[in-house]
Amino acid sequence: MLRMAYKEWLQHANVTDDQLGPDKPHWYYRLIGCGAQGDCDRGSSEYLFDELTFFQPRETLYMVDPEQQKGIHCRFGMKGVIAENHFDGSRNAIAVMGGERRYILSHPSQCQNLALYPKGHPSGRHSAVDWSNPDLDSFPKFLNAQANEVVLQAGDVLYLPTYWFHYIISLELNFQCNSRSGISQEYSDPIQKCGFGPQKHANNKSLDDDDDDAKTPPLSLDDDDDITLH
Repeated sequence: MLRMAYKEWLQHANVTDDQLGPDKPHWYYRLIGCGAQGDCDRGSSEYLFDELTFFQPRETLYMVDPEQQKGIHCRFGMKGVIAENHFDGSRNAIAVMGGERRYILSHPSQCQNLALYPKGHPSGRHSAVDWSNPDLDSFPKFLNAQANEVVLQAGDVLYLPTYWFHYIISLELNFQCNSRSGISQEYSDPIQKCGFGPQKHANNKSLDDDDDDAKTPPLSLDDDDDITLH
């Protein structure tokens, strides 16, 4: 994990296709606005709340439960970067500011076909299957997995319900910001069948299976996503 200015990241990330590939360096930039979470990151980017007013913590189309907002997270990716398939434990509103990202989405009921790493594993919540080149001999149930696909372009917003699976491919240099707002329970039953789902803290507050969103420096691999390059 490194810290650097945006211009320096752009020099690394804005490259021609002949400089892309799994054996070449790939760069992924991230900004965090902590908001009500307080000092969630050294040098956090609180100006994001002024720039992205639709993600401010008030009840809107994008903020279902503003009191449970987990800040604003902006992720800038270079072409070819992949976020391996996984689910998040809270509602997520994702806005693409530039470039294109391909999302492959699966209902939580598909979890038994996705060969998830178990809870407690370093890659828990993620599929063990390489979605770009699935090994059906090792993961035969993956052949039965069902999914939807959407390509997000600049100006598009995707609402991702709690526990929905998503696999992301950066189709070109792209800029995306998202914010979360609490946990919805309508998909708890199917995800619990795969060993995940809501828990209760001692104070009876619901905890999700992804409570690490604000703990990563501004330039890093995504804490949500196992990043690879293809």
